[in-house]
Amino acid sequence: MIVRPPLHWLRMLFVLRGSILLTIAPQLIATTVFAIVVTVLHGAILSWTVSLNFVPFSLIGLTLAIFLGFRNSTSYARYWEARTLWGMLLIETRALTRQSLTLTRAPQETAPLVAKLCAFAHTLRHQLRRTDPRADLQLFLSNADAERIAQSRFPASTALMMCSEWLGDRLRRAEIEPAIVPSFERSIAQLGAALGGCERIANTPIPFTYSVIIHRSIYLYCFWLPFGLLSSIGSMTPVIVCIIAYTFFALEALGAEIEDPFGTAPNDLALHAMSYMIESSLLEMIDEPIRSVKPEAKDFILH
Repeated sequence: MIVRPPLHWLRMLFVLRGSILLTIAPQLIATTVFAIVVTVLHGAILSWTVSLNFVPFSLIGLTLAIFLGFRNSTSYARYWEARTLWGMLLIETRALTRQSLTLTRAPQETAPLVAKLCAFAHTLRHQLRRTDPRADLQLFLSNADAERIAQSRFPASTALMMCSEWLGDRLRRAEIEPAIVPSFERSIAQLGAALGGCERIANTPIPFTYSVIIHRSIYLYCFWLPFGLLSSIGSMTPVIVCIIAYTFFALEALGAEIEDPFGTAPNDLALHAMSYMIESSLLEMIDEPIRSVKPEAKDFILH
């Protein structure tokens, strides 16, 4: 995820990273070259022409805009829900740490809970991105606990289970009053809800047929567009085709990119930065130094 201060309007015109331009460059170049060929050769080969006007393209363009608007709205809804769920992780992990420090008879036992909560945040990031969490887990847990999580089918769920085990152990040792256990359980349940929500988003893509319909329609529209514009604007046809194709290709690519907000593309969520922020916030509450590596790219860090 790219987080930048507002840019000058002129600089915005030439920004590449996160603009999707590099992603759609091949098809944009192909469409423009095709429009140039049509403009140059139209009517020059055996007097061959395709007589079209802009009316059908106006109707089709309107339909495409509606479909793209629906697709992008759905993709952004998934993106924003994922960001909200990760915000819930920060809120509830802080709540658990605060309750352990202030409401228990053994606040010194908060450190193991914080370690498990940090492990949970990092494990969820790795689970959503299908990467190996062992390196991060070993910063917070024993080798046995790290392997227990890493070898689980649902590692983030196992990490959350260890937080519940910590609560049960404190209750059995009478370090927590039974009356305040529901408060702890409520926060753990909220973490479980956030975990389930992230898994739902990651494992339930937008129906494939929407992508197929939009993809085919955009390509057909952009490659037929020169024939509809040539009689009206002549040699400017390739320029207008390039601009219109850029708009449609970019919107399609952006919708596809943020449909899965947990990836590593520039416009996806900065999960590394968010898990690092959760860790740093919790460790600060117990006066311990940060253990994991800070994200390197300055525009990948949330402020």
